[in-house]
Amino acid sequence: MRKLTLSFLLTVVFISCKQEITSGKQQDAQEKPKKEIVPDRSQDFPEEIASVFEAHGGIRAFDEKNTLVFELSHPEGNEKHTIDLKTRHARIETDKFTLGFDGDKAWIQQDSTYFKGDPRFYHNLMFYFYAMPFVLGDDGISYEKTDTLTVGDQSYPGYKISYGEGVGDSPKDNYFLYYDANSNQMKFLGYTVTFFSKETSEKISLIEYSDWNDVDGLLLPETLKWRTYQEGKVGEVKSERTFVNAKASKEKLSSDMFEQPATKK
Repeated sequence: MRKLTLSFLLTVVFISCKQEITSGKQQDAQEKPKKEIVPDRSQDFPEEIASVFEAHGGIRAFDEKNTLVFELSHPEGNEKHTIDLKTRHARIETDKFTLGFDGDKAWIQQDSTYFKGDPRFYHNLMFYFYAMPFVLGDDGISYEKTDTLTVGDQSYPGYKISYGEGVGDSPKDNYFLYYDANSNQMKFLGYTVTFFSKETSEKISLIEYSDWNDVDGLLLPETLKWRTYQEGKVGEVKSERTFVNAKASKEKLSSDMFEQPATKK
């Protein structure tokens, strides 16, 4: 009887330990976050566009990122831009105002009238220019080869980018991507502005992408130069924008980050 009891107790202890180990493994499995699988979209684009993406780190590398932060350099104080790359929610912070987009409405908070523009127009303006060429991989875009751009003795092949009806706030906007045929890196961006008129425009502004910075595996611009552009001829530099302190990460930010702060009573 004593042997039977001892054997029985050992069996109970063994089963109990096994259950605890199994339970621990199940708990660890539940607590371990699932690895997000990001599909490779590189085959979804014209070959030349895919090559441009690849020259800048690859569209898949961009798709793996969830957050982009950069600062637009200003003598009076930088603008810090924070973008959720999946939802395109945005937050812009300066010493004088805070501006954001929560996915529904654009908002601004300031103690003065320093910012006089339209928050809806501005919240993603610099992001679009800065995140080139990757934003040209968004859904609802059509690609069409366009005339080569000649600057001095250099020629740059180009693509016209247009949007489907109802895509974004300005579906009638057009972009013109020009790239270096040797490196496949982006060199110029032509664009039209239809946000205010809602009508197709023939007026094209031109930006030169003159230098690049490796931002966590993505080749993004350090300096943008707006050039005069008339009748297909590229002229002098009119203005410049410099970007600093850029970071691209897989970190997902809370949606609270992009909501308008409560007004102080």
